[in-house]
Formats: sequence, structure tokens, C-alpha cells
Amino acid sequence: MLALGLPMLIAIGAVVGAYFYSMSASAAPLHPPIQIAPGLQVPPPSGLLVDVVGAVVHPGLYRVPRGGRVYDAIAAAGGMTAYADSTRVPNLAGRLKDGEQIKVPLVKGAPGGTVINRTSLNTATAEELALLPGFTDAFAQEVIDYRTNFGGFQATSELVDILGMSESDFIIARRYLTL
Repeated sequence: MLALGLPMLIAIGAVVGAYFYSMSASAAPLHPPIQIAPGLQVPPPSGLLVDVVGAVVHPGLYRVPRGGRVYDAIAAAGGMTAYADSTRVPNLAGRLKDGEQIKVPLVKGAPGGTVINRTSLNTATAEELALLPGFTDAFAQEVIDYRTNFGGFQATSELVDILGMSESDFIIARRYLTL
């Protein structure tokens, strides 16, 4: 009788133990929940990165929301210039894809390409820097402070390496910068 009862008791004990173990494991989280500091805003998704070139006011790289249209990308670049060839413009209602290049063609005989006015990191005022894409008033002041304390910039990439500008903002801003 003991030979039959003991294995049965061990089996029942194992089943009950496994049940309580699984219940306690699922009730306790493996990692403590991440606490977000009060007042900290979680950034929205970054969206699509598109390159707008040709007959637009400010050609360059732009972030547009997912599901955006070609029209949105051209609007982000300041709209079309008077030299845009409206007969060869891409489908304005077309959906954008990440990494896409939107080309807005010039009319035949238009003056050559778009001229970009570059701003000098080593001589611009805080107000001039704040107008650049990727710059805020506070970051423009950081640039002025760095320039004052360390004698200026040797390369535009120092914005990322030293001042902590994001790579994505730098990719857009570098087009408008010079030393």
C-alpha cells in the first residue's frame, strides 16, 4: 500500500508546487516598471525622412508624418519657386516612402539651380543661428557660448561631437552652414 500511495503523493505534491510556482512567477514582473519623470514628454514617432530637391524654396532633408503625401514634403521645403515646371511636377497626391527623393523640376531656361545662403558658425549672431533648421534659441546661444569660450569652430561636425546636436538635425543643418 505504501508503494502505491507514496508515488501518488509525490505526483500530487509536484503538480500543486508547479501550480503555485507558475502563479507566483506570472504575478511578479521580471523587471520593475520604468518610471517617467513628471513633466517629461515622450517624443512622437519620428516619421519619414525625405529629400526634396529642385525648384523649391528650401531644398533639403525633411521629416514628414507617416502617411504623408508628396504635397506635404514640398510644403515642408517652403513650397515651389516661380521656376518650377508645373507640367513635370511629381504626383502631389502620391504617398511618401522613407528615404524617398522628391524632385521638383525647373522650367527650361530658368536660372541655374537654387542658391543656398550659408551661415557662418564663427561669425553669425544668435538670432541668425536660431533661424536655421535644427537650431533652437537655446542651442544658438550654446554655439555663441562655445565660440566665445573656445575661439570658434574648426569643423561643422563639432555641433554633434561637442555640443550634442542630433545627427538627424545636423544632416539637415549642415547644408546651411559654413565656417
